[in-house]
Amino acid sequence: MTCVQTEGFLDKPIFGIVSEEAAKMGVRAFVIGGYVRDCFLGRPGNDIDIVVEGSGMDLAAAVGKRVRSKVSLFKNFGTAMLRFKGDEIEFVGARKESYHRESRKPVVEDGTLEDDQLRRDFTINAMAFSLQQDSFGELVDPFGGIRDLAAGIIRTPLDPDTTYSDDPLRMLRAIRFATKLSTDGLQFTIVPESLESMRRMKDRMSILSKERIVEELNKILVCAKPSKAFELMDSTELLDYILPQLTALKGVESIEGRGHKENFSHSLLVLDNVCAADNGPEPNLWLRWAALLHDIGKPISKKYIPGQGWTFHGHDVIGAKMIPKIFTALKMPLNEKMKYVQKLVRLHLRPIALVDDGVTDSAVRRLLFDAGDDIDDLMLLCHADITSKNPVKVARLHENFELVKRKLVEVEQKDEIRNFKNPITGEYIMEVYGIGPCKDIGIIKEFVKEAILDGIIGNNFPEADALMRRKAAEMGLTAK
Repeated sequence: MTCVQTEGFLDKPIFGIVSEEAAKMGVRAFVIGGYVRDCFLGRPGNDIDIVVEGSGMDLAAAVGKRVRSKVSLFKNFGTAMLRFKGDEIEFVGARKESYHRESRKPVVEDGTLEDDQLRRDFTINAMAFSLQQDSFGELVDPFGGIRDLAAGIIRTPLDPDTTYSDDPLRMLRAIRFATKLSTDGLQFTIVPESLESMRRMKDRMSILSKERIVEELNKILVCAKPSKAFELMDSTELLDYILPQLTALKGVESIEGRGHKENFSHSLLVLDNVCAADNGPEPNLWLRWAALLHDIGKPISKKYIPGQGWTFHGHDVIGAKMIPKIFTALKMPLNEKMKYVQKLVRLHLRPIALVDDGVTDSAVRRLLFDAGDDIDDLMLLCHADITSKNPVKVARLHENFELVKRKLVEVEQKDEIRNFKNPITGEYIMEVYGIGPCKDIGIIKEFVKEAILDGIIGNNFPEADALMRRKAAEMGLTAK
């Protein structure tokens, strides 16, 4: 046991109840892992892991009966979980593990607390609080996790090659913890020998499912400043395996003394900017994916034009076409979430381009029509995309951007285009003219829609109906 001040960390009634039930059963129980770590960081949560030298499921059943809470059993994993007063408590028997090199699935045997701590990923996650009645609340810290926590160090209990070879996902977890736990007052770092091990072990990533990798990426993206994680992934060469489209953004090419923006660091800065501005009740994960990937079309579209410099014409369209392939490769959802990311990547140049082309009502209507309910997220992304180091240019862009925002509000209030629905439906055209489905219906509907977006007619049924009848007459259609 380690003598560390832990007063107040185990004040929740559930800890006393677990202690009493463990004593009745004659087993030893400990709080372990993230809850212990976060107590010392001053941010204890509601996820509590209990490790038992014995049957975790049996102790969970006893505690569940005592507090009258349903116990969920996961027999394949030897774990059990219950909820009590807002906390989620998971019980597991102490165990030791051994791995075959070609598999992520370990051979599991019953073990002691010491065995269980040895199999943990990092020293800061291996600390435990005793729930024994004669040592209640004492810290069990065989690897100096409390010291590493105070110093902001991510270190493995065992040799890092062993730790990462056994479960390569721990490499991404190390990067995530270094990112998530860092604050302005204390930046967490991964020890050099661990970073070197990651470079050696990077090929072990191939045994991981894409789903597990994406789960870690999603957790990274909801951190306050995820750029740190992608820089670490890049320096350890893990990013080449996970998202090679991002590493393709690296570097600056120069011709005739003219270079372009370093698009990798720019993309990470935009991501951080979005995270800083994304202050809703829950982080917008998919907006953050859009920020990360918004410029992935640049390597393909990059071109040097003498006398003009570097251009990336069409990188928005190219990038949008790349999104489904990236999501498919990572086995991410191909539903409305993917379409949302694709839309923002495709449209991310439009708001600022309005300034150059003229902030006309027509252009604003079309942007509102194309963005729909995602216009606010698109505007946030575009605002985050202003990263020039020239303060005069930044001030000018921000001023222009505010002009676009004011115009959006003005046009939306007047024309209600954001959730545009054509006043003229195909069914209505067929009813008026007594025709069946045909290409003429599509031509008329498109003509009416374009007239509304161009401001030729208002977004209302009477004007749309009158225009429909004029267009239909030109096409030789007669109302029945």
